Amino acid sequence: MQQTETAPAARRVDWSRLVDYGVLPGLALVLALAAGLLKGLDSSARDAADTRVESVQVARDAATAMLSYQPDTVDQDLGAAGDRLTGGFRDSFARFTRDVIIPRAKQQRVSAKAQVSAAGSVSATADRAVVVLFVDQIVTVGEAAPTKTPSRYRVTLDQVGGRWLISAFDPI
Repeated sequence: MQQTETAPAARRVDWSRLVDYGVLPGLALVLALAAGLLKGLDSSARDAADTRVESVQVARDAATAMLSYQPDTVDQDLGAAGDRLTGGFRDSFARFTRDVIIPRAKQQRVSAKAQVSAAGSVSATADRAVVVLFVDQIVTVGEAAPTKTPSRYRVTLDQVGGRWLISAFDPI
């Protein structure tokens, strides 16, 4: 007697079930991960842009304060400007203003007014920013005619205690 083996019947693939329970959930997971990644990248880009804008504004305001004073209020004017500085630069600014600027302003009746005509961000991270400033400073000595001096500065700012403070102020 001859025995014949019968091949098992081919199992039919239920494509709708495969798509419903395999492909669609996998696709949904990939899309959710991609959306999360893009949201994170967008948030980082916005944070960097906000940092640039904020650091440029702080540099503009601080430079104006550092370079503007009146002979009668020079101590207060430059003292307030010193609150916007940090580190070794703060110390050298305090020394220079105390030893040179304040005595000269009082003795010779020197007044100075600074105005930032242009500013731009060079680089910015969460804790450090570099800004370039174009500054016009008008200085009046006694009753003499005022003189206007244009200058450019490279300003380095550090994030200290949640505030942007100037750590370097270099003419360029």
